Amino acid sequence: MASRSDSLTPTTSNDRRVELTVRGIILGALITVVFTAANVYVGLKVGLTFASSIPAAVISMAVLRAFRSSTIWENNIVQTVASAAGTLSSIIFVLPGLVMVGWWTGFPFWYSFLICAVGGILGVMYSVPLRRAMVTGSDLPYPEGVAAAEVLRVGAGVSGTEAERSAAIAENKFGLSVVIWGAVVSAAYGVLVFVRGLLDDVGKFARIGASATGIDIGLQFALIGVGHLVGVTVGVAMLAGIVLAWGVLVPIMTAHHAALPDAAAFANGVWRREVRLVGAGAIAVAAIWSLGRLAGPVVGGVISSLAANRERREGRGGDLPITERDIPFNIVVLISVACLLPLAALLGSFLSGTALASQMVPLVIGALAYTMVAGLIVAAVCGYMAGLIGSSNSPVSGLAILTILGAALLLVAVANPSDPNAAKALVAYALFVTAVIINVATISNDNLQDLKTGQLVGATPWRQQVALIFGVIFGALVIPPVLNLLNHSFGFAGSPIHGITNQPLSAPQATLISALANGVIAHNLNWQLIGIGGLVGLVIVGIDETLRRTAKRQFPPLAVALGIYLPMSVTLMVVVGAFAGKAYNTWVSRGKNPDVAMRLGILLASGLIVGEGLLGVAKSGLIAATNKEFPFAIAGDSFEPIATVASLIAFPAIVFLLYRWAGRLALRL
Repeated sequence: MASRSDSLTPTTSNDRRVELTVRGIILGALITVVFTAANVYVGLKVGLTFASSIPAAVISMAVLRAFRSSTIWENNIVQTVASAAGTLSSIIFVLPGLVMVGWWTGFPFWYSFLICAVGGILGVMYSVPLRRAMVTGSDLPYPEGVAAAEVLRVGAGVSGTEAERSAAIAENKFGLSVVIWGAVVSAAYGVLVFVRGLLDDVGKFARIGASATGIDIGLQFALIGVGHLVGVTVGVAMLAGIVLAWGVLVPIMTAHHAALPDAAAFANGVWRREVRLVGAGAIAVAAIWSLGRLAGPVVGGVISSLAANRERREGRGGDLPITERDIPFNIVVLISVACLLPLAALLGSFLSGTALASQMVPLVIGALAYTMVAGLIVAAVCGYMAGLIGSSNSPVSGLAILTILGAALLLVAVANPSDPNAAKALVAYALFVTAVIINVATISNDNLQDLKTGQLVGATPWRQQVALIFGVIFGALVIPPVLNLLNHSFGFAGSPIHGITNQPLSAPQATLISALANGVIAHNLNWQLIGIGGLVGLVIVGIDETLRRTAKRQFPPLAVALGIYLPMSVTLMVVVGAFAGKAYNTWVSRGKNPDVAMRLGILLASGLIVGEGLLGVAKSGLIAATNKEFPFAIAGDSFEPIATVASLIAFPAIVFLLYRWAGRLALRL
């Protein structure tokens, strides 16, 4: 059987190849819409988003195989468009803060859309000059980009014997099946929870003398999937954070308060008001340290990028092979400048009618300058981090912390508000500006990862860059309505606006970043607890550095800090998922086709996340439509003891069966 994919050998011919196609853009758009909605929900609940490139590539290959003219490059374009879902949704790290500080009651479509679209397009443009230095002329590993390229190659069957190509086609079919069934099972369990037949959270709290603590287990398949993807190193570090928070800090701090009759409310209240601030301080130190470790390589990468741009200006672009052609630099500059015009109008409109309206001109100019300078810096930083540790593991929250602090300090220097209304407006404006820059950062991060995939399969860089702009637009159209739906149905922790349910989404990064903006501008943050957290962060960093140098192991400080800061109902099952993924990989490594089995495990984890994420969005729509938390409940509170036992038995059993099924599929190749 002949492969339908063309040769991967770079060519200098005129660009006659099936690559950037209308059907590819449409398919990428559909996948982007689905994965963006899932990522927004999961990110607000868990504090982590998942990369969508690999499952998008699998889905693309399964669909486009029906067209005889499809190529590996067209599939690469689809995954490039869809990859925006995993990165553009990182806007949830900042944008919900505008609701939390009481500035917005919802998410105005055009404001939210333009923040995502303008910031995302700037991210693509800023990353174009970095490609040669950080992708082509670099030995950075780009783990996710390499993995996506491997999936594309396997699915296309571009080399090998007839049997090997047939096996590649079979693996692609199995991979799609695993993604779909993972999503179906995850959603089905969620439906049973929604009708109150099963539970998605089981907790037990108790007082120990004057103290209180407990354990809270979130029975959610998305958490298993996230744990599998982040790996056991992160899982161990997060477990340490959980033990520190609930085994040390909560018991100590509850002992200094008058006990409440309800042990769960007592322990959770102290954790929410005090322990989370310690976690916030630890996150700040851990994130800044993670960025600091990359300072030297990032500077070197920027210098190399500037040198590559000087070479391009020599006029040799027309002689370049197709695999070295970017969007021309003059067009990059033109688009970047063009993006600043709607951004200036957006910033001015945001300030119009506020207590800062009289200072609009200097504030808009300052924000534009900050966006241009900070955007270039974060593009370089995120690009290097993507190459070094992957897009999903990049400490973007650290960039968000630095960006909000820089924006707040800059705006205070420009405006110096003297009344509470002006201070509140300045907090909101700082969040607004930071949201744009975070989009620049995350899309730059994503673009270079995609370009690495393209380099490995012989794709055309400028076509991928154009494709990602399409992905940014599609994702930006989805995010505002999804955020509005989730805000109305669930609400966000710490927000003055409550959703219909009594289970608000934690939105951990947005909570922290809005608190930091308030702390700088309104001087109302408990810096003592933040400082204690900073000291904890320094200790964790010291342990990590010692292990790196002596045992060649890691103890990720940011993961430990998240273990303190995030609810245990989220973090504990992520840890379980990390160990489950490790156990699965160990099991399949001893059998037939271990590489295939491990890839299927990744796709299963992705399916579990997508299924629960999409169900979460659907649930929020039903809750909003009926104005009831459980509109289709088939059982009441009296059924909870039975549901608890059933859930604790059914959940691990289903996880075990899914992993066993995925592992055995690989044996059939």
